[in-house]
Amino acid sequence: MTSLTASFAKEQPHINTALAEATEALPSSVVHIARYVLGHGGKRLRPLLTVFTARLFGYASDDIYSLAAAMEMFHVATLLHDDVMDNAELRRGQTATHKQYGVTEAILTGDALLAKGNQLIASFGDPRLTEAASDAILRTTAGEIMEIANQGKYLPNLMTYQDIIEGKTAWMIRTSCRVGALRAGVSDELVNLAAEYGYNLGMAFQVVDDILDFAPSSQTGKPKGGDLREGKLTPPIFFYIESLPQAERGQFLAKFSGMSFSEEELAGTVEAIHRQSCDKSWNLADTFLLKAREALTGMTKARQDSPQRVILAELIDHVRNRNA
Repeated sequence: MTSLTASFAKEQPHINTALAEATEALPSSVVHIARYVLGHGGKRLRPLLTVFTARLFGYASDDIYSLAAAMEMFHVATLLHDDVMDNAELRRGQTATHKQYGVTEAILTGDALLAKGNQLIASFGDPRLTEAASDAILRTTAGEIMEIANQGKYLPNLMTYQDIIEGKTAWMIRTSCRVGALRAGVSDELVNLAAEYGYNLGMAFQVVDDILDFAPSSQTGKPKGGDLREGKLTPPIFFYIESLPQAERGQFLAKFSGMSFSEEELAGTVEAIHRQSCDKSWNLADTFLLKAREALTGMTKARQDSPQRVILAELIDHVRNRNA
């Protein structure tokens, strides 16, 4: 068992306990739905990052699990809203919450989780934590709106894509590390390095996720080509478009903007993207992972013997090598 796997196994039960306690404190009308969505599991990456970052800097109190639970509640709330917008059938192999309980109920449960997460944050009495959490929620919302606004659009570079994933994925992961460092009471320099580590880890995480959208379903356990169906200009699609001759590019963009690929066209294009354009996308992910590693080096100069240093380094490798 790697130190990362062992640490996940050690810390997840504490996080789950804090989540269960927070869930039971919700209004009775949403408790059963919150239990359902939070009970679906997941890696608990964001709360784990809060715990690992705080422990790296020597913070020993168990109240860190309550802070970590808030970060997971924020994340799960965004998943509830995402699934409604995407009309998703499944989430983590289970019936999506809005399919199980209804759209209105799912949205309002997401709102309740956001409120409860903010209440947990506020209970620490540190305005820096409250500001960080509010900023993360705001940026996540902005990223989701930007993604919807650019659906089906082809842009000449990946700057807008990076703005989108910064909001919808990276900023919450950044904030998970940032609040752990803030709670540990370290210097502004170390707080900023922790945030930089989380930001670049989050950016890479989303790029890898978008690459895996074109991997075989036998590898990921998910249908292939969802981003192509939905008109999302991710790096594999962008680099594929760039590789096309001008005439073919025009035909592709017409289908892409109208999200009108036939199933046969979709299957062939997914295979072509997987073969031809994922290497450049991996290079983009590696750029962010290198920056995460550099930030981690700065964070841990005086903490070479910390087990969390090893864990956070292994997490960089985990993001690079994950297959689902």
